[in-house]
Order: sequence, then C-alpha cells, then structure tokens
Amino acid sequence: MINFPQLYREFPKKFWIVAGVHFIDKIGATIVFPFFALYVTSQFGVGMMEAGVLLGLLSLTGIIGSVIGGALTDRLGRRKLILFGLVASALTSLTLGSVNRFAWLFPVAALVGLFSEVGGPAHAAMIADILPKEQRQEGFGILRVVGNMAWLVGPTVAGFVARSSFFALFVLDAVMSCVVAVLFYSFMSETKPETRERHDAEGLLQTFRDYRIVLRDKAYVAFLVAAVLMGMVYIQMYNSLSVYLRDNHGIEPQGYGFLLTSSAITVIFFQFWTMRIIKMQPQFLMMAFGTVFYLVGFGMFGVVSAYWLFVVAVVVITVGEMIVMPTSQAIAAGFARTDMRGRYMAVFGLSISVPAAAGPVAAGLVLDNYSPNLLWYLGALLCAISASSFYALHARLGAESRFAPARARIDTAPMAMEAEHG
Repeated sequence: MINFPQLYREFPKKFWIVAGVHFIDKIGATIVFPFFALYVTSQFGVGMMEAGVLLGLLSLTGIIGSVIGGALTDRLGRRKLILFGLVASALTSLTLGSVNRFAWLFPVAALVGLFSEVGGPAHAAMIADILPKEQRQEGFGILRVVGNMAWLVGPTVAGFVARSSFFALFVLDAVMSCVVAVLFYSFMSETKPETRERHDAEGLLQTFRDYRIVLRDKAYVAFLVAAVLMGMVYIQMYNSLSVYLRDNHGIEPQGYGFLLTSSAITVIFFQFWTMRIIKMQPQFLMMAFGTVFYLVGFGMFGVVSAYWLFVVAVVVITVGEMIVMPTSQAIAAGFARTDMRGRYMAVFGLSISVPAAAGPVAAGLVLDNYSPNLLWYLGALLCAISASSFYALHARLGAESRFAPARARIDTAPMAMEAEHG
C-alpha cells in the first residue's frame, strides 16, 4: 500500500509544481493527438497513407524543434524554453484546426511540430535537475501517473466532442496550453545548474556542435536505436489503431477513446506499485522485460476481434508501458553529463519523434496495400528485436553504478544528492 503523504514529502516542492502543470498540459494534448488521424481522414476524405505523411511531417519538424530546444535549454535555461514552447504551440495548434484545405495542412503542421517539441528537452532536463538520480526513475513514474490521469479525462471527453466539432478539440488544446504557461510563469523558477559557459555567438554555435559528443556515445546510441524500434510499434496505438479499429472492426471513436481510458486507469492504479518494484531491478533488464509485454499486446491486435479482447491487449501493453517509460527516461538521464542534459534528453526524444514521423507512413503503406493484420505481426517482430537489444545492453552496462538498481545505490545516495544540488 502506497503512503501518499509520505510520498509527497519525499519529493521537493518544485517537482510537484511540475507534476501539477504537467497534468493540465496533458489534458490538452490528449484531447487532440489520439484523434488527429481520424480528423484528417474524415474531414478531408483522404486515406491513412496521406494522413500518415502529414503525421510524419509533423513529427519530422518536431525532431528539428527538439534539437534546437535541447541546445537552447543548456544555453538559456529550462524555464524560458518551456514558456515559449507552450505559447507558440497553442497558437499554431489553433491555426491547424482552422485550415479548410488539405494542402494547407502541411505548412501549418510543420510549424506545430517545430514549436510543440522545442520545450520537450527542457521539461526532461528540469526533472533531472530537480531530482537526484536515485529518485529519477520513481519521479518519472509519478509523472506517468499524472499524465495518465489526464488520459482518463482527455480522450473520453474528446471522443464525444469530436462527433459534433473537431475544431473544438483544437480550441480546448490551445486554452490548456495558455493556462499552463500562466501557471508555470507564476510558480516555477529556473532549475538550470550553474556551469561555466560562453555567452557569445561562437559559444552558442559550439553548443550545437557539442551534439557530436552525444552521438559519439556508442552505448547511448545503441540504447536509442533499440528504443526507436520499440517506439515504432508503440506509436501505432495512438494513430493507426483508431483507423484500424474503425475500418476493420467497426469500432467508433467512443470505443477507441475507452481503450485509451482503460490504459489510463491501469496506470493510475498500478504505476506506483510497479515503480516501487522495478526501481529495485536492473534498468536495462526491465526495458527488455517491458518490451516483451509490448510484443504480446500488439501481437494480439492482429488475431483478436472481440472488443473485450482489445481491452485486454491494451492492458497488457500498458503493463509494459509502466515498466518501460519511467525506466527509459531514467536511463537517458543517467547517460547525460550535467552540463549537457538538454542535449542528451533532446536526442532521447528521437526515440519518440522518429517513430512518430516514420510510424504512421509505414502503417499507412501496410494498411492501404496489404492485410491490415500484417501491421501487428511486424510490430511483434520489431519488439522481439528491441527486447533482445536491451538485454544485450544489460549484459554490457548493467553492472555500472549509474544504471544500478536503487537498492545498490542506497549507500551513495547522500553523496549523489550533494553532487546534484551542490
């Protein structure tokens, strides 16, 4: 049984402020993102292939925004980038919902992707700033619970709103982003550690050039590649699955929204319990274990037809998600140098943005030209490759202290906290 008052006292006030605004921001995101493919295909009469290309463009420019944001986060600080990203993404998202010609969606979607991701590395770096490394895995797990509380609200509401007005979804998203910006400005201070750095143009250029240091970290790149393969499968639950269920099983948006709500409920009730267990286990081994749940759950989509079995499949995937998501973020933070957290977390963001860019296009090719079930069989294969890769990383890096289970770090926790906050 989780002692919530004790849990609250274990984490600093700044962390809970971030968690609170994260909840509101996620409600806005969950109102639009899961239904975007449905919006494009129904509003403009195009196929999943065209929708996939649009989603791919949005994610591709998101990669650019993340790379820029990662460098500027290490240079200018976390708070400024987060505030800018919130306001800019609100304006561009509202514009996206106002477009009435399919061709015009592309330039607007490019801007949405750019601005929506520019603050992403700053969010992750801020958590790494606030929490010592022995608390990061659990801290990221708490944010998962908070985010899924938003999933409990957003898709359910959006599923009904979308029946009468897709544009209203974009308005709600923009309003939520503006509310979060005001709260963040009012209650959150800068967390960037003090480091020696140059503030001239040459120094700023060097900040971008130092991405080479991240990319030369071979172990980190190997971890990233495995995460991208896993992400290519995971992202399908939030775009192509809605179209697959509608076209092949007659499941309407409300039914899809309930599947996402089922996932959120599972996280809310079991994430705290799960993270108390997984933080005592080797991190890369947990990545492999969680990916196996993805393999089973996504594989089920290709063989089941009853709605309740789709619910079961989503719950199985969610178990893997509860293991993988906080663990992967903690691993990425463990790789990062203090003065390069923004850039390391920006590169880690590729594990989401690359699948988000390539996944819908690949799914569109399969769904429009081959047996729809093939999509899920290929997904299971990618999960098997990814799980094997994480296990190989466990064999190589699992003994290092930066990736050791929390119980193995307990004796050095005071030293770690001093190093992080000194």
